[in-house]
Formats: sequence, C-alpha cells, structure tokens
Amino acid sequence: MKIIKYFLLLLIILNFSLTKAFSNENRILVDKISKNLRCLICQGQSVYDSQSEFALSIKLLINEKLEKGNTEKEIYDFLKNQYGDWIVYDPKFDKKTLLLWGIPLILFIFGGILIFRKVFIY
Repeated sequence: MKIIKYFLLLLIILNFSLTKAFSNENRILVDKISKNLRCLICQGQSVYDSQSEFALSIKLLINEKLEKGNTEKEIYDFLKNQYGDWIVYDPKFDKKTLLLWGIPLILFIFGGILIFRKVFIY
C-alpha cells in the first residue's frame, strides 16, 4: 500500500513539474512533436496520449532540446537515432518503407478491379 502512495505522489510531482517546466510556446511544439511519436511502452498510443514514465521523459527531453534551440527536424533525427524509425508515426519514403507505402495502394487497386468486375462484367 505504501508503494502505491509513493507512486501516486511521484506522478503528482512529475505532473506538477511538467506543467511548470514548459513555456506556452514550447508546450505547443512539445505537443505537436509528441503527437507524432509512438510510446514504446504503451502499444498503440502516442507519447502525447500516454502517461508512462517513458512518455513523460520524452516530453521533458523534447522541451530541453527546444530550450537549447534545436529544431523539430533535429529532435526527430535524435529520437530516430536513439530508438529507430519505428518511434515516428509518419515514416519517410525510402527503400526500406517501399512495401509499407506500396501494399495499401496495391490492395486498393486490386479491390477496385474486383468491384469493377462484379458491377460491370457480371
């Protein structure tokens, strides 16, 4: 029971420190960047939506980098180097992601052909 109390106290302190640590300008940029990042702890949640320790530390990291004068691109590059391309929701188009971008298009065209054949040929 004491562990739960200490954990809740830690979360309250972290939440208070996060609200005080971000300026309004940085808060907007932190929110924008964190919405495009995957939380590696919470499956299917962005860093913006998650309240895990990982997400909170990434938000603090983004804020620190913004205060140092780093741009969004530099922050994304840093996070990709640390955690891999998987951390970003919107991957870039290159040889590695060709199938990722191409398969939905192929399926869409194939489905359109099937619908066309069902409606107009049969």
